[in-house]
Amino acid sequence: MIEKLVLVALGGAVGASARFLVVNAALRVLGPAFPWGTLIVNVLGSVAMGMVVTLLVERVPAAGDRLAPLVMTGVLGGFTTFSAFSLDAIQLIERERWLAVTGYVTSSVLLSIIGLALGMMLTRAAIS
Repeated sequence: MIEKLVLVALGGAVGASARFLVVNAALRVLGPAFPWGTLIVNVLGSVAMGMVVTLLVERVPAAGDRLAPLVMTGVLGGFTTFSAFSLDAIQLIERERWLAVTGYVTSSVLLSIIGLALGMMLTRAAIS
């Protein structure tokens, strides 16, 4: 149990650091008008989760038992940002930016689900 907790903590530090870098890069490049960084992180995280779950859970379950806490819970849990997503949505609502919040919530959910399916599909095709 302690070993898995350490793996989750280490992965979380890596994922959270990566999220910080992506969100700040998006802010510099795309500006503050829309929470692009959080959207990008959630979609990329979903694609990565699809790939990882396909590899670790479906193809190599023994490795998945060891690596899932590090990669899935730690790195990807630290990288994806649905709590930040919720905050961004509330902030758009509080500013009464109804079109932006509708687009943001809809695109975040749909693109993340599509991203996860895409990650699984690409990985299955690559390892078949």
